[in-house]
Amino acid sequence: MATHARKWLTYAYLHTGSEAAAREVTRAAYGQLSRLWPHALRQASVEAYAWSVLKERVVEWLYDHHQPTALTETAAFAVVTHALLRECQQQFAMLESQLGLYAAIARLPERQCDVIVLRHVIGYSDAQIGSLLGVDEVTVRSYASRGKRKLAAALGIDQGNARGN
Repeated sequence: MATHARKWLTYAYLHTGSEAAAREVTRAAYGQLSRLWPHALRQASVEAYAWSVLKERVVEWLYDHHQPTALTETAAFAVVTHALLRECQQQFAMLESQLGLYAAIARLPERQCDVIVLRHVIGYSDAQIGSLLGVDEVTVRSYASRGKRKLAAALGIDQGNARGN
């Protein structure tokens, strides 16, 4: 699980909007996993079980702090920061559409949202995502495909052009 620490922190940050909260949530997930490690080892997929623990801690933190996911704001901020660092005017032109994209991603069904975020924002491979979610790669690709179709529809993008992307 230590190999996932940075990506888990990123996921927690995307949802909490705070580095301190992301560390708190990730630490809590690791603490729970250490307490329940014998139980985790009996699961069909230790990675999928661990991922579910992290997601539960994120949801619990959001509930306890009475706030919705910060995915739209944090992902958008990352895009702005990236654009500023690269000093690329084209990034600014795309910012408005990307803000809409992240808002649309946040509205996807849970599994589709997870796959899109894990694949395109955090950088996990389909095999890693499958392990985290406890599904095979074909299912990951199916969630991704359905998510992309829903995103295309939500953003008014011609789905003929969205296929294969």
